[in-house]
Amino acid sequence: MNPVKLYVGGQEALTPLEFAELALGVGIDVELFIGSEDETAEDRLVRLDAARDILRDLDGPAAGFGSALMYTAERCRVRTWKAAA
Repeated sequence: MNPVKLYVGGQEALTPLEFAELALGVGIDVELFIGSEDETAEDRLVRLDAARDILRDLDGPAAGFGSALMYTAERCRVRTWKAAA
């Protein structure tokens, strides 16, 4: 079975992130919205503050995508913490 190929504006998107960037017309710094495994609590607060500022400047689908990234990342963290407890 051949995999489905996704194209946006004639350009192939190889990953979900590439698809979102092509569809929204903006580059999204995913790590800004989802964080990293090794960030400290202080780094996390600063990152989330910056992400919220950027969300205010984004419009339409880009803002929705950034918000969804933040929400999904937080839900994954909570499930990981609960599983570790």
